[in-house]
Amino acid sequence: MTPGVQQVKKAGVVHTVHAYDHDPSSDAYGKEAAQKLGLPEDRVFKTLVVSLDGNALAVAVVPVASMLSMKGIAHAAGARKAAMADKTLVERTTGYVLGGVSPLGQRKRLTTYIDDSAQGFPTMFVSAGRRGLQIELSPLDLARLTQARFVPLCQ
Repeated sequence: MTPGVQQVKKAGVVHTVHAYDHDPSSDAYGKEAAQKLGLPEDRVFKTLVVSLDGNALAVAVVPVASMLSMKGIAHAAGARKAAMADKTLVERTTGYVLGGVSPLGQRKRLTTYIDDSAQGFPTMFVSAGRRGLQIELSPLDLARLTQARFVPLCQ
């Protein structure tokens, strides 16, 4: 059980964990999850960690079918600019490896933003904290557990 799944269980949130066989040669983790679980790509969300103004880290949760707008996340966070965070820093800060970064159960809680498209679904899928493992829960529960805001984040 990953820290993300533990957080959801401890909070008593209704959820479903979905496992699939991860292909080690795949580096399109979110798209692989959607394909292997037979889900539309706009229903599966990737967890991206960005650096704001070169120092603070934040999390953007966006559909795997979309690209994160760096201007959008910077604006939402009140920063001048945003860039993808360094891989080593992401792994050390969240406690997860790339491709398995979950917005839940992170080693250090980061400010989190969820693309507002998630509000159009009764449930959404995010990484449960390991490649080959997704957790399905309501967008409102994810926002509550991560203290996230819904904002437009995609290009």
